[in-house]
Amino acid sequence: MAGRLAQNVMATKKKDVDMPKIYVYLGIVILFYSNEHEPVHVHGKHQGRESKAELIIENGKVVDILIKPVRGRKPLSANILKTFKDFVNIYSEKIVQKWIDYFVLHKEVICENIERSIK
Repeated sequence: MAGRLAQNVMATKKKDVDMPKIYVYLGIVILFYSNEHEPVHVHGKHQGRESKAELIIENGKVVDILIKPVRGRKPLSANILKTFKDFVNIYSEKIVQKWIDYFVLHKEVICENIERSIK
């Protein structure tokens, strides 16, 4: 039993590590999952709901952002989804840099808490 408890504790810790938060914006948690894949994208979580924003990059520049559902999760509510998309649009270059830092350069990413509207 002690072995199983230790495994559960380690799995919980690993799960926390596997979800590096990169921003908290007006209560929306914006994060990567460490088992992610391209294209570059971030997940937005708020009150048990989740959506993701896929960043379309051409010639090193973000040219579009596609909002997509996350399988098995209720999508963000309409007003929170708009706030999430607006944030990703404004912070897209910084998000791409954090993706490169985390997935390519294997650097730790620091979560930034933004409590005021950026618009």
